[in-house]
Amino acid sequence: MKIQKICILGGTGFVGGHLIAHLANRGYQMKVLTRHRERHREFIVLPNVDLIEADVRDAKALQEQFSGCDAVINLIAILNGSEQAFRAIHVELPQRIVAVCRQVGIKRLLHMSALNADAAHGPSLYLRTKGEGEQAAHRASEYGIPVTSFRPSIIFGPDDHFFNRFAGLLKFTPVLPLACPNARFSPVYVIDVVHALEAALTKESTFGKGLELCGPRTYTLKELVEYTAQLIGRRRLVLGLSDRLARLQARVFERLPGQLFTMDNYQSLQVDNVCRTNDFATLDMTPMSVEAIMPQYLAGKRQRARYNTLRKIGRR
Repeated sequence: MKIQKICILGGTGFVGGHLIAHLANRGYQMKVLTRHRERHREFIVLPNVDLIEADVRDAKALQEQFSGCDAVINLIAILNGSEQAFRAIHVELPQRIVAVCRQVGIKRLLHMSALNADAAHGPSLYLRTKGEGEQAAHRASEYGIPVTSFRPSIIFGPDDHFFNRFAGLLKFTPVLPLACPNARFSPVYVIDVVHALEAALTKESTFGKGLELCGPRTYTLKELVEYTAQLIGRRRLVLGLSDRLARLQARVFERLPGQLFTMDNYQSLQVDNVCRTNDFATLDMTPMSVEAIMPQYLAGKRQRARYNTLRKIGRR
């Protein structure tokens, strides 16, 4: 299967930004749909990228943008929201994408799901709607459109929302109360996920599959937060909360601006975020570890901050 032009939904997010830069350098032509074109002007300068302001809720707009493309990649997701918001993004959008792909003759569909996504038995609304959306995406195969979905563990990288968020919190508190400290993760490097997406575009052995993507090691949440403190050079007490206190923290935090931690997040953490079968092997890939990647970014930030402080002192 030859893929030349791709339409990407959710391309201005964390994974999408890395994917677009990689695919642009590989010579793919891309349409990248966004709600706010002016907020993402950095993508305009990339070769082979057409950044288009479009409403993904509008089937006619999708039909216009999908036309002339060989493949569609859907990366759109939310971590928090109402049941209506979860269903709109995780379920109704994939249904709409499949319908439009069928109308315009798309040859390939890639869909970003989540590890433990399960429409029937997911412990959280996030995981249930992600499971239902993944099922909706795979129905494209009924119309002759090969589909591959991806189920990564937590994704890390230089501009991620996991290590960087905890690094920010650890800078300002000597004690960090941590809900679900024993929840287990196998963090996966964002560039490895990008390479998996590209490899699957034309790899027929991935057609119809849901690929689980994990890094080479498994850690508890507490171990990852303590490692983050080590990398940024802060001595901090990471205090694991009991289940009762974790629930209380979630109920309080979900009422605060930004929803740092919610009951739905708590429920997602009741199942380990680890792969049953790591499908990087299917793609002939070996994933990178946290220890191989994050020190150069988090420790690098610490060194730059120290350098800037010394410069300021020197000017006095």
